[in-house]
Amino acid sequence: MMFESILNRNETPTGIQPMTKEFFANVYSYMFLALGISGITAYFAGFSKVFWSYMITETGVSPIFYVVVFAPLVLAIAIQARYRKMSMMTILALFILFSALMGLSLASIFVIYSLGTIFKVFLISAGMFGGMAILGYTTKTDLSKFGSLMYMLFIGIFIASLVNMFMKSDAMGYWISFIGIFVFTGLTAWEMQKLKYIAADPTIDANDKKKVALIGGLSLYILFVNLFLSLLRVFGGRD
Repeated sequence: MMFESILNRNETPTGIQPMTKEFFANVYSYMFLALGISGITAYFAGFSKVFWSYMITETGVSPIFYVVVFAPLVLAIAIQARYRKMSMMTILALFILFSALMGLSLASIFVIYSLGTIFKVFLISAGMFGGMAILGYTTKTDLSKFGSLMYMLFIGIFIASLVNMFMKSDAMGYWISFIGIFVFTGLTAWEMQKLKYIAADPTIDANDKKKVALIGGLSLYILFVNLFLSLLRVFGGRD
């Protein structure tokens, strides 16, 4: 799942100063914090009989299951929509809550896939994500139109994913995931270019830049997780 970035630019800025190390150190610190919280939460929930007793009933999945699945989406949208009016501490608290909820929603991967497969695909995802992040930062090409196209494709696969939750088509799921790999790698490059411009923007004050760094970490985290899940569904196989 990918959400709207905090800064929308339709042109490539000129005279950009080098990105600040502090800004990107904060961005990636927040991203790794979210990955750590989600990973630990997912691992323990995935192997918890108590957790699954609430998720699965004798008649199928419980209403709590759908709350766990959709709560991170709602919370992420709320954070991105309201972060300007929130204090930094409030945003950080919601960010940590979001990361934990995402971990709960990811718990099923430890039931479906082996630890070896998860680790292998995670490394592949990290390599692809890192490569596209570097490309997005170093390219001289304006990626704004490309990013808009990627967002349209994302909306399409998001709607298709919702439909497939009820259709349960393996073939449809495969193609959604395959297209998702392309979409999320493309969006990673686009998001990195936008963050590069933000880092060099002297009109953003220090407090706002701290908030934007957290939102940037949130966006990159969401892209990485969705890339990882897409690769896992396509190449991970099932136990």
